Amino acid sequence: VEALISSKKGSTSGNGGGRHVFRLHKDRVYYVSEAVMKTSSSISRDELMSLGTCFGKFSKSGKKFRLHITALDYLSQYAKHKIWVKSNAEMSFLYGNNITKSGLARITEGTPQYGGVVVYSMANGMDLPLGFGVAAQSTEKCKDLEAGANVVLHQSDIGEYLRIEDDLF
Repeated sequence: VEALISSKKGSTSGNGGGRHVFRLHKDRVYYVSEAVMKTSSSISRDELMSLGTCFGKFSKSGKKFRLHITALDYLSQYAKHKIWVKSNAEMSFLYGNNITKSGLARITEGTPQYGGVVVYSMANGMDLPLGFGVAAQSTEKCKDLEAGANVVLHQSDIGEYLRIEDDLF
């Protein structure tokens, strides 16, 4: 998460609704307000299904953490590095494919290779977050790439709500 967002001094929550914390429940990490967390303490852990917004889950071995698409709204607010895609490349990304140089519309300056990026749509003049991934190339190297070279390696997109809805929650 730290690789995708910038530090905002004095900010304790993504939406200004009080203090929020991260909590681990059944290998999943949730972002929840303290008020909801205190209220949920009256429910036993076995009966509690979910709590707040699921940011991701740990693998069975517990060594790897995978961000879920449900964290996108929070990540997009504080993203250090952003990439905007052309309208013809949006559907390809939403089907789980990487973004190539031909689909790249804009990229923030100083994006490092293998740095976390949030992917935005440029359609209708709105910056709509579509997902996130890893920069395959730095900003400087993107200028010299061929049209078919990968710029962003896909990690997650809003199309996952439909593709893997059974495993998401």
